[in-house]
Amino acid sequence: MGLLQHVVQNEAMKNDPKEIYGWRVFALACSACFGGMLFGWDIGSIGGIIVMPAFKKEFGITSAEASTLNSNIVSVLQAGCFFGSLIAYYVADRWGRRPALLIASGITLIGIVIQSTSTKQLTQLYLGRLISGFGVGAASMLTPLYVSENAPRAIRGGLTGLYQLFIAAGTMLSFWINYGTNKNFKPLNKTNTAWQVPLAMQALPALCLFFGLLLCNESPRWLARQDNWEKATSVLSKVTNLPPDHPYVQMELEEMRDQLENERRLIGGASFWDLQREMWTIKGNRNRALISIGIMVCQQMTGTNAINYYAPTIFLDLGIPSANTGLFATGIYGVVKMVTCAAFLLFAADSLGRRRSLLWTSIAQGLAMFVIGFYVRFDPPISGHPIPPVGYFALSCIFFFAAFFQFGWGPCCWIIVSEIPTARLRAMNVALAAATQWLFNFVVAQAVPHMLQDGHMGKAGYGTYFFFGSCCFSMFFYVWFLIPETKGMSLERMDDMYVSLPRPPLPPATRTTFLCFWICGVVDVDGIQLRCHGTCERQCR
Repeated sequence: MGLLQHVVQNEAMKNDPKEIYGWRVFALACSACFGGMLFGWDIGSIGGIIVMPAFKKEFGITSAEASTLNSNIVSVLQAGCFFGSLIAYYVADRWGRRPALLIASGITLIGIVIQSTSTKQLTQLYLGRLISGFGVGAASMLTPLYVSENAPRAIRGGLTGLYQLFIAAGTMLSFWINYGTNKNFKPLNKTNTAWQVPLAMQALPALCLFFGLLLCNESPRWLARQDNWEKATSVLSKVTNLPPDHPYVQMELEEMRDQLENERRLIGGASFWDLQREMWTIKGNRNRALISIGIMVCQQMTGTNAINYYAPTIFLDLGIPSANTGLFATGIYGVVKMVTCAAFLLFAADSLGRRRSLLWTSIAQGLAMFVIGFYVRFDPPISGHPIPPVGYFALSCIFFFAAFFQFGWGPCCWIIVSEIPTARLRAMNVALAAATQWLFNFVVAQAVPHMLQDGHMGKAGYGTYFFFGSCCFSMFFYVWFLIPETKGMSLERMDDMYVSLPRPPLPPATRTTFLCFWICGVVDVDGIQLRCHGTCERQCR
């Protein structure tokens, strides 16, 4: 607790009781975030597997068809993830967040068994990756939702962002497993164990997710939605380490009651079409849904998964001399991602905040991509020749890009989309965001192998890096004008920013100027200031 008070700087940390930061909430978050490791393990392993000689020989992949088959192998998982994230919304709202996550882990295990036993024909591999995609996609939607609904508001950003940390950890572990199997299982072009072991070991996070969640509770906010207030009180008391009659527990429950009552009074029913009408006809809810969709499109357009999936190929294109060395460099890339993500969650997520982190990393990522693009365009690597000094700088920019991404666009997107929706729409909003992420993930996975080929985006695909760099620069303006700061706010207070519910008009004195919105990031709806987030000291008028 003493460490948290020193590294997390927000009002909620100062005011809320220290008992709520006990081991239970951290154990719950870590157990659920193995759902993120499912995703990370796959994106880390498949990129290395498709360049292994034994894998290419087993499935008869030639150089002429490699780009098409590789993009198909990688992207079939995203197709399953897209549908899995949408289906998971219904399961999570109907039967609860915890049972839905348990089902997701079981489906993923089935897909992993099918993948790792594939031989000769790609059909079985495609089927296994599609089934795994259903489970991984469901977990990608459920994990941040479940964690955000259980986390204390002062550290919600850090705990929800653990999802991204576990993605990075899974990616790193799978990178090194690829390197180890490719290096030690001989001969390289005959031993199927070299690629089957990395595929089979994806089962580890799925098993950890399943058995970890068996020891966890259901979300108290989902229980409140079911009008099971007795169980919601009991769970909230257990997670917060406070007695049921403690003022903090009663305050949380009262905020849940008020929000749910206001939402029900506003729309009435709770059917699928009632919720759709509530999401798209009420301005505040519609804005939140569109922001969630937009921020996930932006996350994929950074180009992060272009590097994640095809890192060994990209390192080879930039002058790394062999597949094995490329896998080693990819392993270092994974370490950088995990370490920087951990640093962000510890020191910045709930102190620096979401908005500022997204702003500065947009520019930094764009610069890193442009450096790589200029190197490939003007001084491209030549096979058999040593890498020039500028080449080493360009290679280092891949690692800088990874660090910048993990300090902003990696964890912040999942934090924001899981915390801004109203209680009744939270699962649907996160499902839409996750489905959007997987849809554009699929597009990137399909497009990048072709973009990197000569003739599509310039020689050696240098235009690929300029394209993603330009997208990163444009995201600065998206965040500047549309993303508010949410650190330290309870989930029930998000409505204050978006006016999703009817509220009395504010006096003219609270009308804001456009300049003040730029300076301190106040949320402005129809010219009315709803809340100043304290990022500037003067009063906004």
